[in-house]
Amino acid sequence: MTKTIQIETLDGNGTFDAYVAEPAGTPKAAIVVIQEIFGVNAGIRSKCDSLAAAGYLALAPDLFWPIAPGIQLDPDVPDEMQQALGLMGKFNQDAGIRDIEATIRTARGLLNDALAGTGLVSKVGVVGYCLGGRLAFMTAARTDVDASVGYYGVGIDGLLREAHAIARPVLLHVPEEDHFVDKAAQAAMHAGLDDHPKVTLYDYPGEDHGFATEFGDRRSDAAAEQADARTGAFFAEHLG
Repeated sequence: MTKTIQIETLDGNGTFDAYVAEPAGTPKAAIVVIQEIFGVNAGIRSKCDSLAAAGYLALAPDLFWPIAPGIQLDPDVPDEMQQALGLMGKFNQDAGIRDIEATIRTARGLLNDALAGTGLVSKVGVVGYCLGGRLAFMTAARTDVDASVGYYGVGIDGLLREAHAIARPVLLHVPEEDHFVDKAAQAAMHAGLDDHPKVTLYDYPGEDHGFATEFGDRRSDAAAEQADARTGAFFAEHLG
């Protein structure tokens, strides 16, 4: 079942929407799906639906609510791509992390209700794409999330000073031909993170940014399926 809920901000001064996909039975855990620069569009909702089919409670918060609430853009439409890039320039990432933390807290509450009397421990993970991949890394460093996955996160090489704060498992998918993340940035990520006991990086030769999108021109089926299988195994190990 799917629905839209409202989540209260951490400071209590606002609310924002989140798309929720519920599994058929008792959820194994919850996963917050962090949007690209295109909003909570059909692709992000499909990611949630797939996670629900795998037994997870999935939530995708509308992080652009302060600047363009409810926006849904198609990266394959040039004008909409430019609109998305413009929104990215206006987006407050620190505020976005606070909204992700509020979503994590809401997810824990929903899980606690669902797991009441079962003796199971509620765990929450995050998975993000593009902007969301960067935010997933920041979430791992700044919150109590149990496990984090980032696909083609942009600018992570500039966040390596926060790596010391990562205390729970992180998985990063890095396409080697990412036109938003050059080879020097990728090398810096490996240099800064390969020895981190909680961080795993997978490289994807020949793949570009957006290769694991659910559908559209950017998708590369074989690499997407490999990355998603790795993500599924990662969450099974660390969330249950």
